[in-house]
Amino acid sequence: MPVGGFVVTVDPGRESALAAALTEAWPTELEVHGMDKEGNLVVVLDTVTSRRMEELTGLVQEVEGVLSVGLAYLNVEDEVAGGSMSSEER
Repeated sequence: MPVGGFVVTVDPGRESALAAALTEAWPTELEVHGMDKEGNLVVVLDTVTSRRMEELTGLVQEVEGVLSVGLAYLNVEDEVAGGSMSSEER
């Protein structure tokens, strides 16, 4: 299962509301671990496949009030070791 750490930048002043909305929308795949007053959320995505993580990142980016989604950390070694990644995904 790939795990990715992201900085999601949102409209300043809406951090708490957007953190709650994101967590509610994807409760089993997305966790908000922190935020600051400048509009940055620390988010961890834990998905079944890399393809799902890419899809979910796009969905988060489309949420009203989200300005950007930046990857800070990615671990896919379980997926690579298990052989579930195609050579194109590596």
